[in-house]
Amino acid sequence: MNLIDTHTHLYVEQFDLDRKEVVERALNQGVSQFFIPAIDSTYYQRMFELRDSYPEAIQLMAGLHPTHVKEDYEKELQVVSKMLDTEDFAAVGEIGIDLYWDRTFLAEQRKAFKTQIGWAREKSLPIVIHARDSFDEIFEIMDEEQGDDLKGIFHCFTGDIEQAERIIDYGFKLGIGGVVTFKNGGIDKFLSKIDLGHLVLETDSPYLAPKPFRGKRNESAYLIYILERLSEIYGYSKDEIARVTTENARQVFNV
Repeated sequence: MNLIDTHTHLYVEQFDLDRKEVVERALNQGVSQFFIPAIDSTYYQRMFELRDSYPEAIQLMAGLHPTHVKEDYEKELQVVSKMLDTEDFAAVGEIGIDLYWDRTFLAEQRKAFKTQIGWAREKSLPIVIHARDSFDEIFEIMDEEQGDDLKGIFHCFTGDIEQAERIIDYGFKLGIGGVVTFKNGGIDKFLSKIDLGHLVLETDSPYLAPKPFRGKRNESAYLIYILERLSEIYGYSKDEIARVTTENARQVFNV
């Protein structure tokens, strides 16, 4: 079985004591590739060190996370621009709008999102979108920006079927993670109505661990629990779910 974790923060501090073991556990479970989203400028060195340790398995993204868009966001964006000009990245991400914690910097989040979409187009890279309590704001921008030259993933999809269909109309994939295993997650109620060809798997580790680890640190090896739940929802074998979602991820990231 060949799996791809399309969204995992393996470089963050929560893995400092056992990062090698975490990666090895995932590899042993069949996770062959890990796509690593950026947060802000303080983490790039850690990301590069991780890639150097596992050059065949680790693929990096560059971007400014919406919750890290603050007063200095223009300075942070300069770092993203420089990174995209000087290093090889698989995508621009994670980018978008987050209104769950704070709406103070909504205008700046909009500007940062649109700017980074522009850079993705220039570099012919996919984008990975973070949308939390912000589908309306994200869709407003996507209606302006959509096109055949723009593709990517709506990471950690937790919306309804109408929102899922709108994302699919943009030509984007839905990133399905631990929430699909939650009793009150919601998306398991309608996901079978969406063709499997529109889904990719992710953990968002160390966050949003699936059952039976909910509330604990997540890791990429737990991708198999998301796979199992999708197998139950769709009535397909785990091998088939793995085959289709892995191919979907490869199409997004051109690997």
